[in-house]
Amino acid sequence: MLLVPLNKYIKKGSVLILLTAVVVGLDLHTGWGAALQAHAEEGKPPPQSAPAARERTGPADAEPYYADILQDWQQRGMKDAASEIRIQASSPSAYSNGGSFASGSFQGKPNVLQWQGTGANWVEYQFQVLTEGLYEIQATYRPLAGNGVGNAIVWDVTLDGQHPFREASSITLYRKWKDSRPILTNDDGDEVRPRSIEVPEWATNPLIDSEGAYAEPLKWYLSKGTHTIRLSGGEPVALEELRLTAPQVIRTYAEVSSHYPKSNPVQARAMILQAEDLDYKNDTSIKLFSDTDPRTVPLAKGRITYNTVGGRRWVYQNQEITWSFEVPETGKYKLGLRTLQNQFAQKSTFRNIKLDGKVPFREWLAYRFPYDSDWKGTQVETPDKKPYELYLEKGKHTVSIAVTHAPLKPILLGIDEVSLKLRAIEHDLRSLTGGLVDRNRTWKVREELPDLEGRLTQVAARLAELSKQLQQVNGGKDSSSQGLGTSSQDITKLLEKLDGIPYYSDQINLMIDKISNFIETLLQQSLQLDELYIVPVEQHFPKMEASWLSEIVGTVTNFFYSFQTRDNLSELDDRVLNVWVQRGRDYVDQLQQLADEAFTPESGIKVKVNLLPTSQLLVMSNAAGIQPDIALGLTQDLPVDYAIRGSVADLSKFPDFKEVYTRFSPGSWLPLYYNKGYYAIPETQSFQVLFYRKDIMKQLNLEVPQTWDDVYALLPTLQQNSLNFYSNYKDYTPFFYQNHSEFFEPNGLTTALNTPEGFKSFKQWTDLFNIYAVEKEVPSFYQHFRRGTMPIGVSDYNMYVQLSAAAPELNGRWGIAEIPGVKQPDGTIERWAGGGQRTGVIFEKSNKKDQAWKFLKWWNSAEVQARYGNDMEAVNGVAFRWNTSVAEAFVKLPWKLEDANVILKQWRWYKDVPNLPGGYFLEREIKNAWLRTVVDGTNSRSSLETAVMDIDRELRRKQQEFGFVDQDGRTVRTLDLPVVNKPWEGVDAYVK
Repeated sequence: MLLVPLNKYIKKGSVLILLTAVVVGLDLHTGWGAALQAHAEEGKPPPQSAPAARERTGPADAEPYYADILQDWQQRGMKDAASEIRIQASSPSAYSNGGSFASGSFQGKPNVLQWQGTGANWVEYQFQVLTEGLYEIQATYRPLAGNGVGNAIVWDVTLDGQHPFREASSITLYRKWKDSRPILTNDDGDEVRPRSIEVPEWATNPLIDSEGAYAEPLKWYLSKGTHTIRLSGGEPVALEELRLTAPQVIRTYAEVSSHYPKSNPVQARAMILQAEDLDYKNDTSIKLFSDTDPRTVPLAKGRITYNTVGGRRWVYQNQEITWSFEVPETGKYKLGLRTLQNQFAQKSTFRNIKLDGKVPFREWLAYRFPYDSDWKGTQVETPDKKPYELYLEKGKHTVSIAVTHAPLKPILLGIDEVSLKLRAIEHDLRSLTGGLVDRNRTWKVREELPDLEGRLTQVAARLAELSKQLQQVNGGKDSSSQGLGTSSQDITKLLEKLDGIPYYSDQINLMIDKISNFIETLLQQSLQLDELYIVPVEQHFPKMEASWLSEIVGTVTNFFYSFQTRDNLSELDDRVLNVWVQRGRDYVDQLQQLADEAFTPESGIKVKVNLLPTSQLLVMSNAAGIQPDIALGLTQDLPVDYAIRGSVADLSKFPDFKEVYTRFSPGSWLPLYYNKGYYAIPETQSFQVLFYRKDIMKQLNLEVPQTWDDVYALLPTLQQNSLNFYSNYKDYTPFFYQNHSEFFEPNGLTTALNTPEGFKSFKQWTDLFNIYAVEKEVPSFYQHFRRGTMPIGVSDYNMYVQLSAAAPELNGRWGIAEIPGVKQPDGTIERWAGGGQRTGVIFEKSNKKDQAWKFLKWWNSAEVQARYGNDMEAVNGVAFRWNTSVAEAFVKLPWKLEDANVILKQWRWYKDVPNLPGGYFLEREIKNAWLRTVVDGTNSRSSLETAVMDIDRELRRKQQEFGFVDQDGRTVRTLDLPVVNKPWEGVDAYVK
């Protein structure tokens, strides 16, 4: 089925909704900006949606967004419901086959549905509505233990078989976590960041959107009669009831404070809460940080001291922290915070503030924290600089602060709208010019693209409007608002030379990337907290900022502390096993803690883990006669590089190496092989899989491609709709391995690219960009995928983690599959691909090789890898998902079952590139050949032949240097590379 090209719709002033990833192409009424300004002037939070209907075109089944549906309901006179409906979860009307459901008593509740997560399943409930209206849906639930670190419970909710709005596909109920106490200290006197411990308990929470785009819970319209609600999800949960109730009305501060009871001035002292001593959080990604400011409590005296919380790890939607405190006396109080908000210059951050689980007044739905370069004492106050007064009864209370994007929602909508319009314009210009800039040709744009001037004028005006709106929301100019304004001016300058615009289509493409990057900046809502203050209104806040004198003293003190290095790599203790790790501090601390708890008591071998900032220090330390016993986290090219020079030990000489060898795929050993030995063990392993947008593929009636021929078949439909397939030109291994082309001859002395299979592979790779018009270079596939402009493509582990951690609005709308392959004569599809690894080595100069080998075996065992991975994620969140190279450990980490199966199946075809003396020229020259063919237009065969000559020349030079070939070119010895030509069957046992 061929669809009408997208630019036809854009010329008519509307956009295909199906192509958006967040909220793309929704025209915002000019009244929205006026509403924003009015609310900003009054100190009120921005309204939740644009106040005018938005025009839509496209497929009939395209789902509307909540803001538009709510507006439509209200325009049709739908009122908030006044009644309540309770649905007992233990009695579903239907549920999916294959799911694990059990009804009965559980954890103090008599009638509960226990829904064990075994993949994607659903449960349905039928109920009667006696009074139509807008309802708020609340769920009473208790999370159950998941695989490894439990993820948030995410539901796809349908009413009567349909999503009432797009956000219904991603409804999130959060787990509760607390940081383990006491905080441990290592041998260097540094605190070790505590892991997160789940606190499973019953909770009743409203259904909210996963993006944090709306400050209030979602409303759902229900007509009178019988309805069916379906919940689809994969995380285990116990569910007591669903409650359809009247939406909570949050009144203004003026209304709330006018009803405070009369009370005498509070005589109690101010309550000071240390922010790092939080009661609980709803996301393991929220972390404690060490700060060296002289006013920060407790003071960090030259050692890592976790004395603050938040910062760059408290930036994403709906992340919430809760503290508890005891009010000694009933009366009026005010709230203060010691804050640091300096991640982006002049950019404000927004937080939703609750007391005892509820927002006390509308102004706290999205409270603004302005930028400041240093720590600041923040009094939570009204626009006229008076503190918000809180009436608190004597006893225990909680204060919760959560990230919200609600004030920025209309700006994000507008940026996506403009990006899509500019992309359509760039597509039309590319169609006009054939993708080539010919400055000898004269264009008559008004004749050849008659609507281009009007479309660019609209975009320039929209960008200028967005710049003003962002200034109003932000409370002043920042880099994003200025960037939007500058882009508007750039388009205006282009319009001054209308007939020259076809020469500058690349500038428009750069502009698209520029303004799209503002989305990521705007979504970064950083805020770091040191202390919270609940103070009687009649009293002054405690001193919240350091004096200038203490700042000076603190700066000098910290300067001297900086000389007290903890990772002094030049001072090795010969009595312990010295392990250097080229990873971040969190990884090092976690490994040290795990070794102290498990390895040392079991083996009697004491281990000292040090941070290795860069692998270059290994070379310098070797020259200085200082080397550790083990190095971990090295890129896969380094072990052979060191082995050539006799620096690392051959692990295959250990008697039980064969047992360790079977833990890993044969293709992962190829880069670690040299001269009949193996010189490292795989630690972590990336993977390549096919990412695809389920919603867009369904809208376009496209199937997930199994082969590259299938990819070629779907490209015309994608490109007719201004979409494209993503393939990173740097990932060339699939094209060669899938066509049975090796990179080197079996003896390892010459390249094997100059074969019929090699030329065929190279041509298939370059044709993808030359003939099939796949984009040559894409700054961020993640952003294109999220917006929907590249709804399918091949990417890796990092893409998976990004989508899981930072794109909750796409829940249920994306999936992964094995990468496209090449069909063989017997009908099977070969899907060979590399991925990249991090590795561990033992150094040849170590006098503790047996102990080091024992440590490596322990470290790469399934049990230890699984525990380490789960601990890392418990401490740092899903962004630190440990991509272990041990399949048995992989299945014990919290991957979605369906995704884990895809990755495991693709794992069968893992095969990386061998490392040889001079082999570094392979990657360099094969990419040069790609550039010659794709960018310069050189014939693919001659381009590859040039690369082969250059690679072989460098291989021969290095072989002479290291004694494989003599000066006359005669072979002295060969490398004899292992042969990997069959998929790894060892992983099949873990596929479920």
